[in-house]
Amino acid sequence: MSYEIKTPELGTVGLLRWLWRQLTSMRTALILLLLLGVASIPGSIIPQRNQDPTRVQQYFANDPTLAKVFDNLSLFDLYSSTWFSAIYLLLFISLIGCVLPRTWEHFKNISALPPLTPKNLIRLEEFKKFESSKSSDEILAIARSHFSKRRYRIRDCEASVAVEKGFIRESGNLLFHLSLIGILIGVSVGSLGGMRGSAIVNEGESFTNVATSYDTLSAGRFFRLSDFPPITLKVVKFTAVYDPISNAARDYSLIVDITESGKSNSRRVEVKVNKPLTFGSTRIYLQANGFSPKVTVRDESENIVLSGAIPFLPQDGNLTSIGAIKVPDLTPTQLGIVASFLPTAERDKIRGGFSSYPEALNPRLLMAAWLGDLGLDTGVPQSVYRIKTEEMERVGLKSLAPGQVWKIPGSSGISESVGSITFDGVTKWVNLQVVRDPGKPFALLGAIFALLGLLISLFARRRRIWIRTVIGENMSSSGVVVEIAGLSRSPGLAQEIDALVQVLNEKKGDDE
Repeated sequence: MSYEIKTPELGTVGLLRWLWRQLTSMRTALILLLLLGVASIPGSIIPQRNQDPTRVQQYFANDPTLAKVFDNLSLFDLYSSTWFSAIYLLLFISLIGCVLPRTWEHFKNISALPPLTPKNLIRLEEFKKFESSKSSDEILAIARSHFSKRRYRIRDCEASVAVEKGFIRESGNLLFHLSLIGILIGVSVGSLGGMRGSAIVNEGESFTNVATSYDTLSAGRFFRLSDFPPITLKVVKFTAVYDPISNAARDYSLIVDITESGKSNSRRVEVKVNKPLTFGSTRIYLQANGFSPKVTVRDESENIVLSGAIPFLPQDGNLTSIGAIKVPDLTPTQLGIVASFLPTAERDKIRGGFSSYPEALNPRLLMAAWLGDLGLDTGVPQSVYRIKTEEMERVGLKSLAPGQVWKIPGSSGISESVGSITFDGVTKWVNLQVVRDPGKPFALLGAIFALLGLLISLFARRRRIWIRTVIGENMSSSGVVVEIAGLSRSPGLAQEIDALVQVLNEKKGDDE
């Protein structure tokens, strides 16, 4: 006769309970942590739209098919994508659901006594058994005194003593995992309520901390423009000190005048690479520096159409720099000049023009003039340091020293000259990076406590030892048999028990 075994249905509540247990297991938390690390790798390889939109557009220009795949997978907006946020939130929930119940149980067991002495000590690690002429009470009293000096927790049992040490090991383990939650909270607060922006400012110019003054700006979802500290910085002077032998930088120093909102007087401060300006949770760093050639562009009627200092982007340690001078207001056609700036110009047959020192000792501006449509009205972002010359015509090359003028030739069908450009000199620029990260204190405290918890869990040794006395086993009525055993996941238990055996076997006269 066969019987059909019916399996009870799990039900909705049971299924949810099972899913919650799977999510809050330590194994799931470790898997999610690994997935988060792997998912972050594309963000360091593929340009992000909020940090470098020009490189993202270049991806679409070079390989539209691959760029479209990346875009569909949100790899250009990785850290704000739905799937990356899902991993992050699941990890957050998993850690909380895993660690908090363990922490509560651990908190309730902090004052708990060691477990009772097992019935069969012989099955445990490092079992020792010997005969002693001392009485049972005397053996147990010596054991209590020995372990009390070593800060063991002691529990008296029937004809035995149970001792335990290293409960702090679990405390360190839980502190480490709770600190990971603190780090995640800090990162979340900084990402949602923080901002990061940068602005290039020439010497003598001012920077006002408003959204329109930034060259790049990325802000969290909960960041508000009113969170900006209302200040104005005027770049007074930037000084760089270089080693004359290796050309390596020795020191950077920036002098700025700070004017805060509501105050008429400014204060002068010095900013260094590792000495940022601090305004609450907002810091202003000196991130980079370079040169800005000062030029004046005139049309064929000698009217000025462009004048000022144009930042160039350094390419090497000697600050050989590249840049673009875009003149969309020149008529009858637009003008673009692809240029290189050499602070200390030298030339040889192999390298051509190059800079031999990062200071402007012999400045030269090397230019190639292009006429045509600059493509500024297409709506596609362009780099300020480069010009798209595919649909333009090159009309000349020239090298200028400060004070020299170049008559820019016209193309076919246009007048002999479309205007002129004067190299008026050079000034320095600095890149100011403004960072507001309100979650940094949480992340810092989390990292400190995580390290502390890790050290505790690594170096604390948890062990349990039981000492039992048995009267009348192969002994006279005045003696006892002593059984000792312990449990430990770290080395050193055998030495601990051997030390106890030695103390218990000492003569009374030695103790006195």
